[in-house]
Amino acid sequence: MLYQFKIELSDIDRETYASLDFKVAQHPSETAPYLLTRVLAYALNFEDGLEFSLAGLSDPDTPALHKKDLRGEMESWIEIGNTSARKLHKATKSAKIVKVYTYKNVNVLVDELNKNTVHRADEIQIYAFDAAFLNELERHLSKNNRWSFLHQQGQIDLGIGDKTISTTIQLKKLL
Repeated sequence: MLYQFKIELSDIDRETYASLDFKVAQHPSETAPYLLTRVLAYALNFEDGLEFSLAGLSDPDTPALHKKDLRGEMESWIEIGNTSARKLHKATKSAKIVKVYTYKNVNVLVDELNKNTVHRADEIQIYAFDAAFLNELERHLSKNNRWSFLHQQGQIDLGIGDKTISTTIQLKKLL
């Protein structure tokens, strides 16, 4: 399924304000929480050059989102879900910035990464979305989505029609 998103982005923390208009294809094996987490991660990291992976879930070795610098070197590597330690080890060797946005049990991811050797593990930024927030957001998901997106101090307020759905993003650190 193909979804269109028109998002009025106000990211106070990053001083980023933009009108986003993009389409996202949902892979047949992709769940709605994964799709929504990808879209939220895109909005939270939006800058010129940020791209969704062309292969999507079909290529497990590429990031869900990425940004390359002018020389074509990986600048940002952004993963969705509870990514393997092996993949994050590769990511931290390839990119300056590595982030994970998860909709799953974040403690499972943190435990796996703490048990394995991951290059620059202490620099990986791990953000967790509340399942209830994503479930509520899924109820409002349609083929054509119009959101107002406000992010400030870890708080997200999404305006969808006459409804506002809010959450706080949980940041986890590795030991």
